[in-house]
Amino acid sequence: MVKCILILGDGMADEPIPDLGGKTPLEYAKTPHMDRMAREGACGMLRTIPDGFEAGSDIANMSILGYAPEKYYTGRGPLEAMSMGIDLAPTDVAYRCNIVTVRDGIMADFSAGHITSPEGAALLASLAPAVPGVVVQAGVSYRNLLVVPHGSAADSTPPHDIVGQPIAEYLPRNGDAALLLSCMEKSRGVFAGHPVNVARARSGKPPATQIWPWSGGRRPAFPSFFEKYHRTGGMISAVDLLNGIARCAGMEVIRVPGATGYFDTDYMAKARYALDAIQRLDFVYVHIEAPDEAGHEGSITEKVRAIENVDRVVGAIRAEFDGRVAVLPDHPTPIRIKTHSREPVPFVVTCKGTDACRHFSENEAQSGMLGTRKATEFLSFLFA
Repeated sequence: MVKCILILGDGMADEPIPDLGGKTPLEYAKTPHMDRMAREGACGMLRTIPDGFEAGSDIANMSILGYAPEKYYTGRGPLEAMSMGIDLAPTDVAYRCNIVTVRDGIMADFSAGHITSPEGAALLASLAPAVPGVVVQAGVSYRNLLVVPHGSAADSTPPHDIVGQPIAEYLPRNGDAALLLSCMEKSRGVFAGHPVNVARARSGKPPATQIWPWSGGRRPAFPSFFEKYHRTGGMISAVDLLNGIARCAGMEVIRVPGATGYFDTDYMAKARYALDAIQRLDFVYVHIEAPDEAGHEGSITEKVRAIENVDRVVGAIRAEFDGRVAVLPDHPTPIRIKTHSREPVPFVVTCKGTDACRHFSENEAQSGMLGTRKATEFLSFLFA
């Protein structure tokens, strides 16, 4: 049985950008290790977003792991609850709960300036007594959780999809909407003048003005990764969503000190922990969030730098690991639109033949010998 490591640069794919001479960030970045993989391996394209679903990281990563969203997806919130160790009752509805900055009715920042985890925890601790009908749980940075007992999932919009737009058109609707709107209103009162925001104002940082609950659902029921593939698997990620998917699948969640889910994450620590984990596991999924964050911020410089850092992880792993390696994004996060899109993404795999691709990029992978594939079948292909 060949061992496999999959390295996923979240949101790494993009569009040609005039400021980069018409190249995508993946084409422009210096990626010697991914380019070497393209020369020594084979490329193709992967459809990670099924018809009828939004281009979310939850949908894309579930699909890549082989769990068809049409069958297993119930919402992003319950996946993150699993990562936080929250045991949802069958009638609980869990929502992802961002801490955001809204100015004059406009979504100014979906992350409240990438608020720190201690700041977020302090704000939510103050909010909890004001919202007795729900449970608020602090997570990492702006990524938190709100649970409604005996809930009925509301229609909602991811805040990163509406940056720069009026929020009035995107407020929760149906289901738990009245309760969620009440919690949002109360958070505005609690957060205004909070010591966290006073300190942030003194430092010139954007205020955290309110919560934004979205993507609620009930606990999903996955078949285990081992039942599905007859292999042991592990997940390395700083993002609760990915760790929640892994817990649902019975994969080992591997915590890496210094992994932040942002530009300052310890890339090389992720490589080291992956190399250690593959000694005892058959498969390791290494998720790196930074390219996606750069795309959401519309930062060409940070996206190029994040891709180059992903390439360093690829190089470190390939230098020590002689099994099969795959590299891919989960979805594009184009700088132009600052949110996800649903186009197929490029992938490159070693030990699956060699084609004519010389570089790893969106354009070259379209002519790769492995063609365009469905993400839900990718791991079965990788393991074969």
